[in-house]
Amino acid sequence: MLHTLLLLILAIAPGAAICVYIYYVDPRDKEPSRLIAFSLGCGVLSFFIAIGIGYLLHTNTNVEHGHVIHQMIRAVIFVGLVEEGAKFLFLRGILFYNRNFNHAFDGIVYSVMVGMGFAIAENIIYVFNGDGGTALVRMFTAVPAHAVFAIIMGFFLGEAKVFSSSRGLYSSMALGFATFVHGYYDYFLFLPSISGLWVQAIAALIIVVGLTHFAIKLRKDEIIREE
Repeated sequence: MLHTLLLLILAIAPGAAICVYIYYVDPRDKEPSRLIAFSLGCGVLSFFIAIGIGYLLHTNTNVEHGHVIHQMIRAVIFVGLVEEGAKFLFLRGILFYNRNFNHAFDGIVYSVMVGMGFAIAENIIYVFNGDGGTALVRMFTAVPAHAVFAIIMGFFLGEAKVFSSSRGLYSSMALGFATFVHGYYDYFLFLPSISGLWVQAIAALIIVVGLTHFAIKLRKDEIIREE
């Protein structure tokens, strides 16, 4: 029982910590707690939608695990587009129109909440099918990666909210860039037989983390100038 509880805490804690951080760096009025909880729930639902679509794709298509091009398709379409598309469905289809989503930075806040709901649900499945070691590895890889993808999507959805005349363009960029980065990251993880590619995957994540830090700073600087 204690072991199970510890695994559950390890599965939830990284995503929860990122949610708390993003919530408190919001320089404007904090978003309603009920809407934060709803966003996390949307993220959990998006995980199960992605799992269902992914299962259908894998069982109805012939993807060779040793084929480089097939692995690229698997990473970008089967994983990147499916997972980011499921999150985007709730973000752009529901949360985007909520009256509390009224500033550019809110795009990052709600996107991260949805992303962390997804990551927590995914983490629980992986951890309970693995062990504490799996939890520790994912704490420093998969969960921060989902936060990165969410910040990228949220940044452009914030632009879509502010620049209504270019809403379609920025919405497409939100989904497109998040999908590309997600697919790029997973692509190298799918090719463990090629020496050094896992290093490139980690390096890519570090670079994108730096870019997302810049995106958050840019948003906060914009708000300071407006005030």
